[in-house]
Amino acid sequence: MNPAIKVENVSKSFSKKAVLQKVDLSIEKGQLYGLIGPSGAGKTTLVKMIVGMEKADNGEIQVLNTKMPNLAILQEIGYMAQSDALYAELTGEENLKFFASLYKLNKEEQKNRIAYASGLVNLTDDLKKRVSAYSGGMKRRLSLAIALIQDPKILILDEPTVGIDPELKLSIWNELLRLKNEEGKTIIVTTHVMDEAERCDYVAMVRDGRILTSGTPAELKEKYQVDRFDEVFLKAGVK
Repeated sequence: MNPAIKVENVSKSFSKKAVLQKVDLSIEKGQLYGLIGPSGAGKTTLVKMIVGMEKADNGEIQVLNTKMPNLAILQEIGYMAQSDALYAELTGEENLKFFASLYKLNKEEQKNRIAYASGLVNLTDDLKKRVSAYSGGMKRRLSLAIALIQDPKILILDEPTVGIDPELKLSIWNELLRLKNEEGKTIIVTTHVMDEAERCDYVAMVRDGRILTSGTPAELKEKYQVDRFDEVFLKAGVK
């Protein structure tokens, strides 16, 4: 079976500092894949390279059998960055319309996708407000709606639940599971929250630009003979 995303022997340095070192990943279609690790581990650089925003120094990344970076394949990738890239002087709706206009959607599709995405993140009543008046949590929700706007096959979310309340966090995770189970979307989530990691089908633990270990949450708990998932990370990091 062809994986949705394949990362082979990828390394990346910035100013001679190695950020990623010989990373290999294979992510199956329809999988919810967690990249877990502390800040500065290299998770954000890795997802930016999968999206095509950064180029690998060595190695190769393929998304849907296409070598990255590739502009044409962006139609199929929804990306939510760690920091919100929004137009503060525009309303939430205007932001969604702008990003929807970048994709091959007709007017009717744009309207339907904006209604779906804003409803999903519970922003329908706030669409006419300027983003400058949004709270941090509302901005995160709008960023998630934008990542979903073109109905992508692959969703890449960098720390999607940072700064939002527990109730909404739960509803976003429930929707991610629904998108995977009912629509067959391939989803990558970066997080340092262990209970979120445990909801993923498969997890790769990243530290100092390397993959320490990977497997399903159950496999990893068994491998390291622990009951709690956060203990896996502690044990995997022991040299």
